[in-house]
Formats: sequence, structure tokens, C-alpha cells
Amino acid sequence: MIKHLAQRVAVLVDAQNMYHSAKHLKNARLNFGKAVEDAVGGRPLVRAVAYVAKSKTGEESSFFDALVEAKIEPKIKDVQEYASGAKKADWDVGMAIDAVMLAEKVDVIILMTGDGDFVPLVEYLHGRGVMVEVAAFSESTNSQLREVADNFIDLSATNKYLLHSGIQKTGKDEDGKSSARKGSTKGAKRVRVTF
Repeated sequence: MIKHLAQRVAVLVDAQNMYHSAKHLKNARLNFGKAVEDAVGGRPLVRAVAYVAKSKTGEESSFFDALVEAKIEPKIKDVQEYASGAKKADWDVGMAIDAVMLAEKVDVIILMTGDGDFVPLVEYLHGRGVMVEVAAFSESTNSQLREVADNFIDLSATNKYLLHSGIQKTGKDEDGKSSARKGSTKGAKRVRVTF
């Protein structure tokens, strides 16, 4: 895929998918603002939306504030609780509908998710002449989604998208140098996120 600086871009973030991938794969949180900024790559950003869930306690409000500060619009849905105790806040249909509506206004849609349920959406967008990029952690991204995307941005390729709390074990930083890093990231706001 050839990127042009004039391409109009929309980014749709499956926040739950990305949060859980970062937590379980990297024992960290994702710096959504930095990931969106790098995925857009200097092209005109028409809209960036993160699809999020709100619990009854509302403890996610600092996360929502951090999204707004990073110029990412949170679309908020209440967590549904069932009599069985199960909880659900699925945004797949909402993301797909927004992508279809944005298709006439942008050249590229970046889906920040590893969920293979979005393969038919990618195929639909291609049929409308919209290029689709996927930004996610390679270890948790559906292989078919990677194949149908025009470009795959592997968020696992560097640690610069991760926010750690406390002292991280000695490892490699984004430049490949060994280091022990504190959990703060330059200018990043610490937030507690619960889904």
C-alpha cells in the first residue's frame, strides 16, 4: 500500500480489545494517543473514535478524559449486566456502522483491533474504494484480518506504545537498548482502566 500525505484518515479504536491485548500480552496499558498519532502518520485526521464501556462505578472517567486529551472521541456504552452475572458491552456493530458512514468522507480507515469479526467490514470498505489499515498487537490479531488489510501496523514491534506502572523488568527499549524503566511515559497521564 502506498501512503500519501493527502489521504484523509479516520481511526476507529476497539478499546476493550486493545486494552485486554496490552494487559495480557505485555502486562501494560496502551498509550492510545501515541498509537493513533503514529498510525495516522502525518496524514489529515478526519476523526478518531474509541469505543468504550462504562461500568456502574464510573471509575473509567479518568481514562475517558485521557482519550479526549489525546483528541480521541470516546463513544461510551453502559456495560450490560445479565441475571446470570455475565457482563457485556460489545461495540462491533457500532464500529462497523460508523466505518460505513465514514467511508464516503475518507480515503483510509484505520481499525485499531485484532478482532477477526471485522474481516467482512474490511472487504465491504475495499468494495467502496476505501483503504483499510489495521493497527494491533500481532500476537492477538486474527490472521485473516491481517491478510485482508492493506497495511498492518504491529504495535508489538516497539515498546513505545506501552505504559507500565512501577519498575519494569530490564528489557529492550524501542531503540533496542537494555534498560530498566519507570512506569511513567513522557507527558503521559496515568489512568486506571477497568473494563
